[in-house]
Amino acid sequence: MPSRTTIAADLVAALGITTALAQTPAPDLAKFPDWSGQWRKFPGQGNQWDQTKPLGRAQQAPLTREYQAIYDANLADQAQGGQGIDPTGYCIPFGMPRMMTGVFPFEISITPTVTYFLSEYNMPRRILTDGRDFPKEMEPKFIGYSIGKWTDEDGDGRYDALEVETRGLKGPRVFEGSGIPLHEDNQTVIKERFALNKANKDNLQIEITVIDNALTRPWTVLKNFRRDTSPIWFEYNCSEDNHHVAIEKENYFLGADGKLMPTKKGQKPPDLSHFK
Repeated sequence: MPSRTTIAADLVAALGITTALAQTPAPDLAKFPDWSGQWRKFPGQGNQWDQTKPLGRAQQAPLTREYQAIYDANLADQAQGGQGIDPTGYCIPFGMPRMMTGVFPFEISITPTVTYFLSEYNMPRRILTDGRDFPKEMEPKFIGYSIGKWTDEDGDGRYDALEVETRGLKGPRVFEGSGIPLHEDNQTVIKERFALNKANKDNLQIEITVIDNALTRPWTVLKNFRRDTSPIWFEYNCSEDNHHVAIEKENYFLGADGKLMPTKKGQKPPDLSHFK
């Protein structure tokens, strides 16, 4: 049975911990910007990577010769009805940086230590803002590992921008639906700056720079999104209505009659050697 002395010591220790916690200042949430609501593309914007240029070759992606050839072959396959190298037909997630095209509306939830990027289509993205650095070992993920830092650029005591760096990615990944490729080595580094347009607080601007070995130089684009304060949210699950079927290196389609269909002219049927 514990002695009175032991019990008293335990109480003192517990009170000391409680007092220390009470003295820890609560984070000042008023310092953070208001990014509430639903963010979506402006009317007329498509799903291209650079919002100022049309989808496809008009994006003028600064690809190396090797990856330009991969992209051209991908476009040729798509022209014949194929999937090309776009992995989303197989329900592989968009990943980074493609998820930042805003194909579906998204919202941003800010806490002092983590900022969450949430969309109906993509897995949740966590941007860690607690002061940590990248770990020495990272398990590769489609969304990668994101470290952020808040900045007060005008010195008014409130944060204006969130600067983010993302590493630790895995593939396959492409920039957008036309199949602009990222390097298979997955050594991609993505740098972002989130901030509201100073002239319009309902305009979120995200400057994104992608550094990748499939590119001849870093590729920087500026994306603009508009705020909807009375949003309607939907649910989208790729696997629920995915009619694409991958067999070996070919992509087929499951028709309404439940039978396998070709996706491009002259496509050979799958190997049936295991069927009698």
